[in-house]
Amino acid sequence: MTIPTFSDVLVAHDRIKPFIHRTPVLTSSFINELCGAELFFKCENFQKAGAFKARGAVNAVFGLNEDQASLGVATHSSGNHGSCLSYAAGRRGIPCTVVMPHTAPQAKKDAVRGYGARIVECEPSTSSREAVFAEVVSKSGAEFVHPYADPRVIAGQATCSKELVEQVEGIEVVIAPIGGGGMVSGSCLTLSNLAPDIQIYAAEPEQADDACRSFKAGHIIADDAPQTIADGLKVPLTDITWNFVKNHVADILTASDNEIIDAMKLTWRRMKIVIEPSSAVSLATIFKNKQVFAGRRVGVILTGGNVDIEKLPWL
Repeated sequence: MTIPTFSDVLVAHDRIKPFIHRTPVLTSSFINELCGAELFFKCENFQKAGAFKARGAVNAVFGLNEDQASLGVATHSSGNHGSCLSYAAGRRGIPCTVVMPHTAPQAKKDAVRGYGARIVECEPSTSSREAVFAEVVSKSGAEFVHPYADPRVIAGQATCSKELVEQVEGIEVVIAPIGGGGMVSGSCLTLSNLAPDIQIYAAEPEQADDACRSFKAGHIIADDAPQTIADGLKVPLTDITWNFVKNHVADILTASDNEIIDAMKLTWRRMKIVIEPSSAVSLATIFKNKQVFAGRRVGVILTGGNVDIEKLPWL
């Protein structure tokens, strides 16, 4: 297991700058009053391909040598990593294949195809996606870019928190959603080096709370096919992301699907920005645990905005 270093983050940020946005940080006095804290929303919903995962995908793709790149890249993904890897591969002009559950939102499938990738569908379980993916790679020889258990990806995701602490002074807490743990691991990597006094929290759906249970148990607990409205957070931790979580995360907080939907609706209505359910988990857990964040300056990473507007969760 290769653990990325902060030097890898600095290299990654220079590598990806031509291909990503330095996303803005927004605030809402209304939401601040409701939760009793000062929130600073790092808006990765405005990122290329609509999600923070563009950072890690671009870093991985543009870090390949010519021989590796010639065979293309492949991954398994419920949506955002797949579309972001497709985006990165398209910018480099190489093939990309994405294994996706057939239940993935149509908007995310359309985005993957729109960037030029090929989709191979699987059942909505970790075991199925891994089995189908193994067959795809054995035939193509493509470079596997894992959605989160990849040091190149984690180093890329770590650039988000680097920008956040450069944009906002005096942050005391950073919170981000957790599924496989790529963004949280990247946040841990950056903040433990740049701002070790900042506490790091992770937010997770109650109906896919394997990371929370792992954190309490002290070892990885993996669910194969959890069901939650937050489709991007159904995957389990791996050894590399668990290494960051167990050493740097203060706590993992959870919220119900209804609470996630309420936070998503509030963000749409009051901030006038589009976020997806997986992105709303952090705000939902802040409202549910006001005593943890009260009076503090909190960086909230809004991880993505890829929503199927024909199937909004409150319809």
